[in-house]
Amino acid sequence: MNAARVPAILVSGIAEEPMAAATIALQWDLPSAVVVRHEVDPEREVLTRTVSDITGTLEEVEIDVDHACVSCAIRNDVVPTLERLAAAGRWGAIVAHLPITADPVQVCRAVAMVGEGAPHLRIAATVVALDGDSLVDDLLGQDRLLDRGLPVREDDDAGVAETASAMVEYADVVVAVGGLDAAGRELLDALTRPGVRLAQSVGELDAATLLAGVHLFEYSEKWVAVVRREPLPVPTAGDAWVLDFRSERPFHPDRLQRTIEVLGGGPRRSRGCFWLPSRPSQVCQWDGAGGMLSIGPCDHWDEHGPLTRIVVVGLDDGRDELAEAFRSCLLTDRELAERGPYWEVLDDGFEPWLGPVRQWVIREAS
Repeated sequence: MNAARVPAILVSGIAEEPMAAATIALQWDLPSAVVVRHEVDPEREVLTRTVSDITGTLEEVEIDVDHACVSCAIRNDVVPTLERLAAAGRWGAIVAHLPITADPVQVCRAVAMVGEGAPHLRIAATVVALDGDSLVDDLLGQDRLLDRGLPVREDDDAGVAETASAMVEYADVVVAVGGLDAAGRELLDALTRPGVRLAQSVGELDAATLLAGVHLFEYSEKWVAVVRREPLPVPTAGDAWVLDFRSERPFHPDRLQRTIEVLGGGPRRSRGCFWLPSRPSQVCQWDGAGGMLSIGPCDHWDEHGPLTRIVVVGLDDGRDELAEAFRSCLLTDRELAERGPYWEVLDDGFEPWLGPVRQWVIREAS
């Protein structure tokens, strides 16, 4: 059934120029395609949708929205518009220029979720277009989206690095407009899943290959999953390093709080999962980039049991010290012997981020 569906190529990024260059290049190579562009204006609370093809502009519509955020735009208009254009039977492909800062994972998951609700559409590829000159800073720097003047709400505290890194990790193709230096290529190699295409110009985008379908939803989801149990690819030698910190032990709540600024700081990208003895059934998510760190509740552990695994990618010289800092937070042999891996406590200090403790306590059978 998928072969009969109209293929859509999603273009995402954090800057207008690289995204526009990639969109135009794909449109030029695909004369039978329709291009849909969405722009969010958070100040006016307006979503603008522009549809065009080789004949010119077909639609230009402004939509008033109560909450001018990217997630609302994707849910309320991006996915329905892609399905509508696919169902028209007029074009052989769709190129979707997503709102700036929009993560393509949201679109892919929405399409997968509606299933037969989008019977004419398939996601063929996700292309992330970045500026090659600023790529390392975009992926590891300290800027917030608001610092760059990007079209996000005033209460959006997200960082550029966490936004761009998440896009890259989910991408099928990453194009660095303006080229890649050695550090940038090594960094992308460490962040992207195996087999992802890295292009140094929009001229290297192979539209025919993308239309054939390079996006495999299950593989993409597996790579960006919070809990990953499979071995990671062996990183190539170079300045970029990967720390795959893994343990069956939980973190000590107090030591983790004292060390968390060190663990989540610096020009690095880190993500994964951990557990606390006070919350033995709760998956705790770790998501950081550019010195900003977010932790939060995710799910319950599956039948394989709890795991602490945080993968960090960096270009600085702090890998060994970071590994030692992570190890210092684990429960020691003595603590495990005296108290065990599951604690019953009233609180652990992580309530503001992870919620109440009590619902996650496992009581041993008497």
